Amino acid sequence: MRFSAAFLLPFWVALYVYVPLSAQTIPKDELVFLTSDWKGERFPDGRPKISDALVERAKHIGIDDAWTVLKNEGYTNQFEGGWKLIQNDVPVTGRAVTAMFMPSRPDVEKNIKERGITKQGRKGNTNTWPIETLTKGDVYVADAFGKIGGGTLMGATLGNAIFSKTGNGVVFDGAARDLQELQNIKGFNAFVRDFHPSFLEEMVLMGLNSPIRIGRVMVLPGDLVIAQREGVLFVPAHLAEQVVSTAEFVTRKDLFGFEMVKSGRYTTGQIDSQWTEEIKTAFLTWLGKHPEAGTMTKTELDKVMSKRTW
Repeated sequence: MRFSAAFLLPFWVALYVYVPLSAQTIPKDELVFLTSDWKGERFPDGRPKISDALVERAKHIGIDDAWTVLKNEGYTNQFEGGWKLIQNDVPVTGRAVTAMFMPSRPDVEKNIKERGITKQGRKGNTNTWPIETLTKGDVYVADAFGKIGGGTLMGATLGNAIFSKTGNGVVFDGAARDLQELQNIKGFNAFVRDFHPSFLEEMVLMGLNSPIRIGRVMVLPGDLVIAQREGVLFVPAHLAEQVVSTAEFVTRKDLFGFEMVKSGRYTTGQIDSQWTEEIKTAFLTWLGKHPEAGTMTKTELDKVMSKRTW
């Protein structure tokens, strides 16, 4: 028996709508679809899993260099500034776990809490549910629609819980409370719109590990988060290796260039333009004498230089 597309459409729509979701998460196949350019390992829920080694390398690159790489690839909406921090000198780098909050309405919040608590074993208010999913190296990123008063997604207790699970910080397009106590969590940092003494109210979790908006940026689960004093950069998972590798090279290039210009061997114009084979050879020789700057092959150098627009 054949069925027309018009006949089958309501069935598929109904199937998609009524498949039960776990604590507001989107279906795994939808997350894989949205991040289909990522070809590496994934978490069980489909979130891209950037390696721990790459996350560690990302901690040592400059946000300006990383932004430039993304811009050159056409990703121009990846940076958001205007944050308040717990600590000015503690950067936050890791894999994004996303949460979307909306202004509460009684009927929706009742249904969400009833399903989460009675059918899925969730506990407490919905702002604690994302914390249950966190693993080491994650960065909890939440869209709280910029709410300050009554928009405090975290206080000292939840801050300690987050840090114990991730060893990392948070990025909230909202607020936090208990600043004095949060400052006592060594190694922890939060990028928030402001701090406020109020408790969370009139907010409900509507998405977990779903696409969210942070200011002018679309953030997807698994994005590489690079948060430094200047602001927060969200790097799509499939570009993380390229961004980190190129930013690492720029740092090496600058160190090499400073030394060459000071010695008078090359001019700034020569260093800051496409390199000749002679300069490439000099750079690789210099790199061999400075193992602390990392390693690089001639093939890798040629590849980076071929796309140079910085």
